[in-house]
Parts: sequence; structure tokens; C-alpha cells
Amino acid sequence: MDFWNAKNGSARISSGQMDYVVFGKGMDCLVMIPGLGDGFHTVRGLAAALAVTYRMYAKNYKVYMFSRKNHLEKGYSTKDMARDTAEAMEMLGITRAKVLGVSQGGMIAQHLAADYPYLVEKLVLAVTLAKADEMTKKVLEHWIRLAEQEDYKTLMIDTAEKTYTEKYLRKYRLLYPLLGMMGRRKDFRRFLIQAESCLWHDSSEELWKIMCPVLVIGGGKDKIAGRDASVRIAEKIRDSELYIYEELGHGAYEEAKDFHYRIMRFF
Repeated sequence: MDFWNAKNGSARISSGQMDYVVFGKGMDCLVMIPGLGDGFHTVRGLAAALAVTYRMYAKNYKVYMFSRKNHLEKGYSTKDMARDTAEAMEMLGITRAKVLGVSQGGMIAQHLAADYPYLVEKLVLAVTLAKADEMTKKVLEHWIRLAEQEDYKTLMIDTAEKTYTEKYLRKYRLLYPLLGMMGRRKDFRRFLIQAESCLWHDSSEELWKIMCPVLVIGGGKDKIAGRDASVRIAEKIRDSELYIYEELGHGAYEEAKDFHYRIMRFF
């Protein structure tokens, strides 16, 4: 089976090691930054699976997906994550790339484009925010409490319930009993540090620095970031387009059949 030259890698940056995967046969670079799920597992060992999942990009791009660094310190912020991503990109010879950031990945991507504009040619910010409002804070604080209690099953169920539409959840709920068979997570520290970085993320006064073309994608029924978060981001970025999937929520990146094709058209 052709896995589009998929490879697993680890970049040594000044503050530690960072797992990444790379695949694709194109000349242009596309950098993907995943969301808060990275708090439980990095992309290590997932190159083939991710190449299959995102194969629609593989013909035209050399795709890199970066995790956060392997060992996170307390207080590690989304701005710190952007700095480390920029360092990893430069270390790998990525001098300019199209960037896709989803959810927390979008928070990191905002800082990346604002602080390292020479690295970002075009930017997509999907179901993300510039600063947590009261609804988002309530969601994150609840997840943090569940993680502190090491209640993995309830955390995963609550995440799904707030991410997907009722139609999608009818299928997803069939998997809920299996979550109890997965055992207890050994370490919630990585998730907690990343969740807290979302809680305190604030790029609202730096969005004006982003000069590249930007596509902002939101979910009209987003129960985590909220619809208005995407609108506020687009209003503050001069050269930006806004598209809202009015009937979808935070999981628009999985539920919208045209999500990735819309991004490819923009790129």
C-alpha cells in the first residue's frame, strides 16, 4: 500500500524533543498543528495512519504535522508552543509553508503567523479562538477537573458530546462502553498543561500582526469555542475570509464533507 512516503520523525529543538510526521509528494510545504488531543498522545508512530487520513493533501504538498514537545513544563503557553514549532520548522529546512491549525492548533498558529511571519505563506484557523470567553472557560475548567481526578472515560465522553452534532453522536455513542475498557491513563500531566494553556491563551491584541491571507472557519453550533470566536478573529485580521458551518459544531473539521477541499481551494 502506498502511504505517500510517510515517515515518523523527532526534531531536536533547544528546549527538548518534538515528535512529527511527514508525508506527501508535493513541492510546497503544508504544516498541520493538531488540537488538544495532543495532550494525551503525540503523533509518534502515526505517520502511515495520518497519511491515509489526509491523503487529499499528499499529491500537492509535503505535509508536516507537529506535536508539542515531548516534555512540557508547568506554564508552557501557546506562544511557547509557536516558538518551538517555528524552531522545528527551521531546523527541518521549512522556510515558508501553508499552515492549518485546528482548535488549540489554531491558537498556536495565530502566534506562529504573528511572531514568525516569514514562515507562514497562507493560514487556515479552524474552530479556534483568540481568547477564551466564559463559555469556553467553563468547558476547559470542567475538563481540567476531570483530568485532575484521572476520570478519562468521563472526559472523553464530555469532549465528544460538546464536539459533535446529535446526528454524528448517534454513531459515536456506541463506542462509549469501550472507553471503560481502556484502563486508566498513567499520566494526565501533559493534557493538564495543554488545557491550561488554552484557558489562558490570548492573541487578541496580536492578530493585527498577521499579514498573510487567512481563512477562518467556524461552527455555528460550536459548544467549545463558540460561533462568535471565529467572527472576532476574522474581524481583527486584515486580509481574511470567514466561513461558518452554521449547522455544525466544534467537530466541523470531521463532519463537514467539504472541509479539507475548501482549505485546498483557499491554498
